[in-house]
Amino acid sequence: MPVPDKKPGVKRFGVLTGGGDAPGLNAVIRAVVKAAATCNCEVLGLEDSFDGLIEPDRSRLLTPKDCIGILRIGGTILGTTNRGNPFAYPVDTSGGKRDYSSRVVEMYQQLKLDGLVVIGGDGTLGIAHQFFKMGIPIVGVPKTIDNDIVETTNTFGFDTAVSFATDAIDRLHTTAEAHHRVMVVEVMGRYAGWIALYAGVGGGADVILIPEIPFSMEKVAERLLERERRGARFSIVVTAEGAKPIGGKVSLIREAQGEFVERLGGVAALVAADIEKRTGKETRSVVLGHLQRGGAPTSFDRVLATRFGARALELLLAGEFGTMVAFHPPDIVAVPLEKVVGRTRNVPMDFDVVRTARAMGISLGD
Repeated sequence: MPVPDKKPGVKRFGVLTGGGDAPGLNAVIRAVVKAAATCNCEVLGLEDSFDGLIEPDRSRLLTPKDCIGILRIGGTILGTTNRGNPFAYPVDTSGGKRDYSSRVVEMYQQLKLDGLVVIGGDGTLGIAHQFFKMGIPIVGVPKTIDNDIVETTNTFGFDTAVSFATDAIDRLHTTAEAHHRVMVVEVMGRYAGWIALYAGVGGGADVILIPEIPFSMEKVAERLLERERRGARFSIVVTAEGAKPIGGKVSLIREAQGEFVERLGGVAALVAADIEKRTGKETRSVVLGHLQRGGAPTSFDRVLATRFGARALELLLAGEFGTMVAFHPPDIVAVPLEKVVGRTRNVPMDFDVVRTARAMGISLGD
């Protein structure tokens, strides 16, 4: 249905979610809507990322009533998409094939919006920055379970993913010990090792493989055989999906094609086969995959997402456009989007948790 005309004197902001889903998206939407209601503002929910600015029937007014009960629910009530850069691909609309970017600007104006809250990861925020340069007032909210967005200590969704992965590792400990096996657990993270590192340390892994440290299978096998000699008849190996051997390449399920980015995956099976060959130990692999994205957000992610959403609306009302809310403990601050786009936050080699892992005798494969 068409969105009602904007009320005179009332500011109207759009909100959208882009990229892969992450627990806490609904908490941000809820915070934006509820904060707007206290300021006599309207919030228009845009469906399926920037696709909601293609056709007028892909948006709807959101009120606090629409947000009842969504704080604890994963996914996003607005839908999302992680397709390629919209600036590079034309789209079919009711008015024919149009350039995505010009259509977005046109629909933004037709909907009489005063600004956008764009919730997404590095790809979505990069797109948002381009639209900001085209004149759309935008505030970004960093979202990814991978925790790889620069200028913020945490992104919401990361804590939930780590908590799930840690619980899965706990469960694998019991079956590994019962069968005297090596279990290799593959977690998400793209080209950053935050999930693997935190879940591996939290779950008591014996080996953790992350993209930032190319690994040697000889060193991995050596660590596992050392445990065997000490009487430990089982072991847990955690590997990030983007981990790769020294001199090797990341394992891909599918290479990049057109608007689709490459899909990482399969490293756990390769590592497991190599471990079994080198050690003679029965070895199994488990891929946690999208289970890490689903389910209810942890309390930490709910609070962080709520703080992000409320601060994003504050920035829009203050006219601080072209910014992204960020967590600089203990504060939520604004940073320029231009400092964020095109960069990735990887695990530093001198990071405290890396040093802690080594101190615990965990092998990082190097």
